[in-house]
Amino acid sequence: MAALFVLIGVLVLLVVTAIILYNNLVAKRQMVNNGWADIDVQLKRRADLIPSLVATVRGYASHERQLFEEVVEKRNQARAAGDDAAARGAAESALSRPIGKLIALGEGYPELKASANFKDLQDDLSDTENKIEMARRFYNGAVRELNTAVETFPGSLIAGPFGFHQAAYFEIETADRALPEVDFGGKS
Repeated sequence: MAALFVLIGVLVLLVVTAIILYNNLVAKRQMVNNGWADIDVQLKRRADLIPSLVATVRGYASHERQLFEEVVEKRNQARAAGDDAAARGAAESALSRPIGKLIALGEGYPELKASANFKDLQDDLSDTENKIEMARRFYNGAVRELNTAVETFPGSLIAGPFGFHQAAYFEIETADRALPEVDFGGKS
């Protein structure tokens, strides 16, 4: 009879442990989803700023047609990348390059640099980039916690059968963080 109570106690302990592990995995997956939603909001905000920035710069530097087309093309590719963190990170990295060049054009056109509209757009874009970076750090931290929970024992026993998988980090290539080099052909 005592052995039966011990067996029931062990079974109850295993069920309670499984429930706790499952709930922990659910909470971590929700943190990842929340982090991605925050990144997505900021990326959409940045995408919405781009047409205004292009229109403003176009008025001062209309001969930069290729750059404007590249910005629009990369923006469309970034929007089409969807919710795949790896694909979206690559697309957003590709978009950062021409945006940097677009902002740097202000240095070659003093009247553009002095434009209040351009300055406001620069400030908004800079603020958005900072928010993207903060959201990216939060998301990647949540991904790290979920991936650790999915890979480690005893969480790995619950993760596989209940459909918990590792999430992808949202990464931007280090080279994209450098300031772009823009040649204005001797303009000052």
